[in-house]
Amino acid sequence: MKILVTGANGMLGQDLCPILEDEGFEVVETDIDTLDITDIKNVEKVLGEEKPDYVIHCAAYTNVDKAEEDKETAHKINALGTKNLAQTCNSLGITIVYISTDYVFDGEKEGKYLPTDKTNPQSVYGATKCEGEQAVQQCEKYYITRTSWLYGHHGKNFVETMISLKDKEELKVVDDQVGCPTWTVELSNGIVKIITEEMPYGIYQVCGSGQTSWYGFAKKIFELCNFNVNLKPCTTQEFPRPAKRPKNSIMENGKLCRNWEVALKEYLELRCEE
Repeated sequence: MKILVTGANGMLGQDLCPILEDEGFEVVETDIDTLDITDIKNVEKVLGEEKPDYVIHCAAYTNVDKAEEDKETAHKINALGTKNLAQTCNSLGITIVYISTDYVFDGEKEGKYLPTDKTNPQSVYGATKCEGEQAVQQCEKYYITRTSWLYGHHGKNFVETMISLKDKEELKVVDDQVGCPTWTVELSNGIVKIITEEMPYGIYQVCGSGQTSWYGFAKKIFELCNFNVNLKPCTTQEFPRPAKRPKNSIMENGKLCRNWEVALKEYLELRCEE
């Protein structure tokens, strides 16, 4: 079975592709230099030539704050690029797997978000990813996999940022936003499970089990690394950002991923071995 991956050089793609290969899939790795998702003719040409069974769409504009001022580029990549892929996959009978985000929600719900809950994005990034979801839902064969608070060994992320700041005299981290930290390997394994078990088409939430705040996340990172850091909780108001973040990003994951603390411990152990 052949799987084409967009954004293969990104943080998720660099973990996903070898995991797919280990599962016995033939993997076609693409990035901007080999597949321009914003060019419909290029999309039709590449997918027509490769004829994959699945397209896993990891490519995205992910700079949440910059998207607030660079709306055109974010929309071009996340909304129009995804629409190009979705329409082409649908016409060729290819199953599309779209990586989406907790930012499609407004964060005002009490308790866990379900895949069926109404979307209401509060940022440009969230809105463009939500448009991508809507385009994918026009396909006959699709999976939408929402994830959250993603970190991995191959890109900038919260875990690496916290470790780089461990020597600050005082480190303040937001404690009034809660969510589900997710390792790229956990997300990759969840996607493999959905595909190999041929789960029903639709929306899945592939994120770490359990929940924490950004402060709780940072505290656990330092605890597992045995770092003595002067860590202090703060409010969102004390740490303003251009893009509005959901207060509640907790999603029901259908047991597709392990507990976030277990995954983080393994991530950090592997990091120390490198």
